Amino acid sequence: MGHTVFSALDVQTQSGVCTITLNRPEVRNAMSLTMVQELLGALRHAESTADVRVLVLRGAGGHFCAGGDIADMAQARMKLAAQGADGGDPVADFNAQFGRLCLAYARTRLPVVTVLEGTVMGGGFGLACVSDVSLALNTTVFRLPETSLGVIPAQIAPFLVERLGYAQAKRLAVTGAKVTADQAAAIALVHQVLPDAAALEVALQGTLQQILACAPGAIGMTKDLLARARHETAESLIDDAARLFSRAVLSEEGQEGTHAFMQKRPPSWVPQES
Repeated sequence: MGHTVFSALDVQTQSGVCTITLNRPEVRNAMSLTMVQELLGALRHAESTADVRVLVLRGAGGHFCAGGDIADMAQARMKLAAQGADGGDPVADFNAQFGRLCLAYARTRLPVVTVLEGTVMGGGFGLACVSDVSLALNTTVFRLPETSLGVIPAQIAPFLVERLGYAQAKRLAVTGAKVTADQAAAIALVHQVLPDAAALEVALQGTLQQILACAPGAIGMTKDLLARARHETAESLIDDAARLFSRAVLSEEGQEGTHAFMQKRPPSWVPQES
């Protein structure tokens, strides 16, 4: 088992699963610039580590994430201003870095599972939107508070529309409304709502088993294709999809999957029970 402690994260890797825990419980895991940078670094490391097959994002202390750390942003702005930012805009720079974080997690070829508890606000809401599977405790509360604070959900806006659709994204953004876990499930932000912490962990392990039963290369190719399918017509994808399918069939994974099916055995990428 690999274990790394950052200043704002705790990262553990075991049996192909990299669990990234937002670790600022004293502020409900609000995102500082340090946390944003560490989340990007943790993702890059996981993507470059051959035995990592799935990412789990969760929060310490009973909360997922309370959004951006406004105090940290203000301190960063004052520090950069004092150093002389050469006419730059440190607030925009901070916000753009968070946008790059969202995009990186949205476009990674690794499956991303979010475990949602307590508070899920702002940037935390955005991370939930970019994940592939979201599991939530039934007491979890979701909110987009930006407009009620006089600011805007700048970087998460495209991912809100992507995940929730234009109508739901507009409704939540202009009202700043609180959303319960059941309501989040109704708009497809959450895939499964669990009654207690024990059930949440059981659901997480079941989800991980399902993901690990699928071929990692095929998952990556499928995520890439689905991302394209959002913006390209079915007609334009036919030939490319056929070439990708042929490549998958002829790959080591494709041959192993076919042989395993014919021989009625699990393919080699499925973890063996100890």
